[in-house]
Amino acid sequence: MTAMDDRPLNADALISELEGHLLVEAARAEGRAEAVRFTRSLAWLTDTQREEVEAGYQEHYLALTRRSWERTAQRGRELRAEYEERYRSLRRRLCAACLFGAALVLTTVVVTNLPT
Repeated sequence: MTAMDDRPLNADALISELEGHLLVEAARAEGRAEAVRFTRSLAWLTDTQREEVEAGYQEHYLALTRRSWERTAQRGRELRAEYEERYRSLRRRLCAACLFGAALVLTTVVVTNLPT
């Protein structure tokens, strides 16, 4: 199966894109709900003013949400890099210990089998 531009479909990429769209739409819905809740307390606004305030509030809410997601994604990348470096370090130490142990065993075998 291929996409409309003849690229093969990647199920994981498609699912990730769909999840992204759903998250954005959920954030927009939350922003709309918060905007309505906020403007309810401002009874003196005209309908036009209320719509303007709600639209501005929604934009601000979505921008804050986006920045939060970006910070979370950046921190995730930082943690991944830290864990990968730690894993490489531990793997090097383990390989060095194994090589040292093998050399020690080989040396012991050679020394014990030398003719006296």
